[in-house]
Amino acid sequence: MKRILGLLPLTFVLFLSGCSTKTPITSHNTGIWDHYLVYPISFVITHISHLFNDNYGIGIIAITLLIRLALSPLVISLNDNQWRMQQLQPEMKKLREQYNAKDPKTQQLLNQETMKLYQKHGINPAMGCLPAVIQMFILMALYNAIVRTKEIAAHTFLWFSLGQTDSLHILPVLAAVATFLQYWVMNSRAKQSDNAMLNQQMKMMLYVMPVMIFFMSFHLVSAIGLYWVVGNTFMAFQTLYLERRKQKKTLALQMNQEG
Repeated sequence: MKRILGLLPLTFVLFLSGCSTKTPITSHNTGIWDHYLVYPISFVITHISHLFNDNYGIGIIAITLLIRLALSPLVISLNDNQWRMQQLQPEMKKLREQYNAKDPKTQQLLNQETMKLYQKHGINPAMGCLPAVIQMFILMALYNAIVRTKEIAAHTFLWFSLGQTDSLHILPVLAAVATFLQYWVMNSRAKQSDNAMLNQQMKMMLYVMPVMIFFMSFHLVSAIGLYWVVGNTFMAFQTLYLERRKQKKTLALQMNQEG
């Protein structure tokens, strides 16, 4: 389910490319969506860009990094949640062996005992869906901010116009490479797990997601491709950091248990 939710941002952005309103975004726009989500993103991009001689490409890069940094506490919390779930695998295995019958009543008891175990250790199994949902709305708001802010949409950064597709098709390739790097790192982490289903899912995502990102970047405005290049590269390095952090926690736990 979590992997499916991970695809939703792409689906929604593709949807937006066909039906997004072209009404200019300003501080006078009303409504929760425009006034509290789209306009603040446009405002931040514009004001950061002014600091760099109205370079809106740098503004896109800056807000991408700001978004990733703002999401970092949630990502770290999710990573800790996953680490705690890994530590519970021996107890989970015992529960599955205890309630190994496939009848509905036994499976219901297994689910109840599993939830009790999660609650005891402060684990929220539904937490993994949250980052995907948040990113979906961020992408929707970012897309609207770009196409509805004339200065951003008309700006040329490097070889491409932020409000147009990349005519040289270099940016979609870079976005796909950055996505492959991100999922390659994540896949390397998954291989260390004994969860065969997780390993299979991550292996599939390693090849599916770069193709999807390439396709989306090929058809959407270049600013979205730039967002994916910067954001996914950031996430690859963030994943490496979190993996080292997890290894240190595991080592500290083992030392405490031995002591």
